[in-house]
Amino acid sequence: MKRLVYLCATVIGISALWTGIAVGADLPKSGSFTVHSGWKSIGEVTKLSDDHVYGVGSFWGVTYNDAGSGPLHSGPVVCPYTLEMIKGGGTSHGSCAWGDEGNRIFTNFSGSLLSGELSGMNQITGGTGKFTGIQGKAPFQCTALNGSGQWSCKQQFEYRLP
Repeated sequence: MKRLVYLCATVIGISALWTGIAVGADLPKSGSFTVHSGWKSIGEVTKLSDDHVYGVGSFWGVTYNDAGSGPLHSGPVVCPYTLEMIKGGGTSHGSCAWGDEGNRIFTNFSGSLLSGELSGMNQITGGTGKFTGIQGKAPFQCTALNGSGQWSCKQQFEYRLP
């Protein structure tokens, strides 16, 4: 019975390894893909004056590739950020780590905040695993869903691999 369990575990392990290699090998050297994502912002805001605030925190989210599979589908993401708002408008800056089955894409972002909308640009700075050496950009558009820090976003990744 133990032999059967070990045999099954070995077959499953090898299958998972080959599937992982095939997924990485199938990623084109350059291209684009679009994801949509849901986020929760957790942070602190400091009121500097009646119409001026500064904030820090992290956006925690999950991404879904619009194709239903592929890069970053059902992947976790975290983006530590800073923001500054004056008279209802402002800017936000930060960095993100996007997940894909143990592989990562790293970005730096900057964006504009106005009336519950955040839009801007992610600059792809590198990655791990099948994303090692990745470069490119990923413009984004986000909408606040409520006053509790929940957001909905779309990102358009354009990338190159070495």
